[in-house]
Order: sequence, then structure tokens, then C-alpha cells
Amino acid sequence: MAPETTLDPRFSDPKAHAAEWSEAAARLAGAEVFWLTTVRPDGRPHVTPLIAVWSEGALHFCTGPGERKARNLEENQEVVLTTGTASLADGIDLVVEGTAVRVTDETRLQALTRAYVEKYGDDWRFEVRDGAFVGDGGTALVFAVAPRTVFGFAKGDPFGQTRWRF
Repeated sequence: MAPETTLDPRFSDPKAHAAEWSEAAARLAGAEVFWLTTVRPDGRPHVTPLIAVWSEGALHFCTGPGERKARNLEENQEVVLTTGTASLADGIDLVVEGTAVRVTDETRLQALTRAYVEKYGDDWRFEVRDGAFVGDGGTALVFAVAPRTVFGFAKGDPFGQTRWRF
């Protein structure tokens, strides 16, 4: 299903047009680094960089079960993933809001292991065991974030803010 796409004129140049979702999805698929924001049990935010793969309409990331982000997700599954460029003059920054859902299906996890290797190389090869990834660093829980809302911040000329609602 295609998202509802709108350009916010309050934050956009009059020459700007709403970006196509296909362009944003391609950028999510190609981005190497994302910043994940979770919420600590006391309400404070926790932000950390990580890698992720775009597959079947969702971003997927993994984390050790004892890591802060995994412990935060036990309490509150609402997350934000961001990616983009450090430039003010060009590119597009993307902000993905959604719910992190644990992936435990062995067939799905096998497909995701292949996606990690395809995108990041052999250093990111995992085995699938007991509903999780297992690698040199131990066990990693896998989460999927299907976008609820995505914001795209086009930089340069023209600048603009596109919102996609699913």
C-alpha cells in the first residue's frame, strides 16, 4: 500500500515538491548507518548508531539482549530511526517512526541474514538459532520497524519537508 504523501509548506521552499516514496525507500535501503532512538524506563531518550537493512517494507536491526536498547524495548517498543547526510547543502535526511517488533520466524531470519551479508559483507554473517541471530559477538535479537510515519527533509535548493503516512 502506498503511503499518503504531503509536502509541508511551513518547512518547504515555494519551489519544492513532495518527494516520491520510492526515492525515500531506495535511500533507506542504501543507507549504511542509522541512529536508533528508544526510551529508557525512566522516560529519558537513548540514541545509538547502528546498521539496518530494509526488507519487506520495514527496517530491521539487531542488538544483544543485554544492551540498553534491547532493555528499553522490553518496556516501550516505540522507536525512531534516522539516517541522512551531514551536509546542509544537499541530500535528504529521513526520520522513520514506528514500533519495533521482534522477529523470531526462522525463515524470515534466514532471509535477513542474507540481506545483512549482501549489504554489509561477510563480517556481518550470522547463524540463526532459537529465534535470533548468533555471531562472533554472541546472540542478537532482531527487530522490524514498519514505518508508521516517515519524514524526509530535502536539503539544498529547493529545501522541503515531505511526510509519508502509512
